[in-house]
Amino acid sequence: MWRVFQYPPPQGGEKMRIITVGDNCMDVYQPRGEAYPGGNPVNVAVFLKRLGARSAYIGWVGSDSYGEVMKNSISEKGVDVSHLSKKEGKTAISYVELVNNERCFGDYYEGVMADFILTREELDFIGKHLLVHAGIYGHVEGYYPLFKEMGVSTSFDFSDKLDHHLVESLPKFVDYSFFSYTKDDSFIREYLMNINTLGSPIAVATLGENGSIAYDGENFYTCCAVDSDVIDTMGAGDSFIAGFIYGRVKGLSITDCLDLGSKMAAETIRYFGAW
Repeated sequence: MWRVFQYPPPQGGEKMRIITVGDNCMDVYQPRGEAYPGGNPVNVAVFLKRLGARSAYIGWVGSDSYGEVMKNSISEKGVDVSHLSKKEGKTAISYVELVNNERCFGDYYEGVMADFILTREELDFIGKHLLVHAGIYGHVEGYYPLFKEMGVSTSFDFSDKLDHHLVESLPKFVDYSFFSYTKDDSFIREYLMNINTLGSPIAVATLGENGSIAYDGENFYTCCAVDSDVIDTMGAGDSFIAGFIYGRVKGLSITDCLDLGSKMAAETIRYFGAW
């Protein structure tokens, strides 16, 4: 398959320990009837591994066939699944339709992830990583104060839920806050400034075809979207996040992190499913 760009050669993977935690789901495309493993933390972990990080994922899958598919698929991509647990019940499912190659989500069944919690041993495992990432649907937000106490850098995807109640309370525990919006306008600039004021050192918004924007308390940084043939937008935002946080852990500038995230997203939209 033709690629938009060449991935940087893996460097220092053993030192680049990044962990993702929380929701996973099988994305079931209707009416195609095809199913692909997904979920924000899962996707980010896979993309991080592709970039050369030593990534791990913690979450719950069900005792059904989808649970086996999820675990095996993630493991085959080289992600550490030693702390992925199987629980009696159903793996989460998200029904998806493509409308003009844009993914539109339908019904969502959370399955066993509805009761997700972390054990003491899993928290200790997270503490061995440089950065932990989770999303708004993962039931992980309550652990973020502890992550900061443990000295682990943090990343969180608020998705397009800009008015969610967590927006007021969580940013002070998040080093890299990610949001999804539509364009670079006065609203999103003021919004990112507010997120920074609430305590998040770097606030980032992906803007679809209009690129991305970040704010660090002093300056705004923007990046254009990379041209690419759109097959399926599933996972584009997750691959952007992976590129951005990978760049930050490597010490890249915010501008370079936006660029890497944009290149990752441009490749992701060229095929069905997140990865």
